[in-house]
Amino acid sequence: MHPGAFSVSLAVKDIEASRTFYGHLGFEPFAGDAAQGWLMLRNGDHVIGLFQGMFERNILTFNPGWDQQAAALDQFTDVRQIRERLREAGLEILQEAGGDDGPASFALVDPDGNPVLFDQHV
Repeated sequence: MHPGAFSVSLAVKDIEASRTFYGHLGFEPFAGDAAQGWLMLRNGDHVIGLFQGMFERNILTFNPGWDQQAAALDQFTDVRQIRERLREAGLEILQEAGGDDGPASFALVDPDGNPVLFDQHV
């Protein structure tokens, strides 16, 4: 099972201050809209999402069907297959959305309370 592209989704208090800070670390916006409260930043293969007013905590995010450049993959493990494998392993799925194919998502929490989101866009 390959979980897809990885990023850290940060719950930020001031999106512009965070954009400036991560800009000094070499990250540049490539998607999103600061006026809507979200931006995706990239530095090479490293991706950080900035989300103001959307989440209470930082989230580890996996995007099945995407490579690290957010390009669609020809072959990948569908988010629903990943969800069922994890459910069969005894993990509790907290939220899930989507139909039988295409975009879908689910979330769970690791043993230390860190939210983990699987968010498939293809």
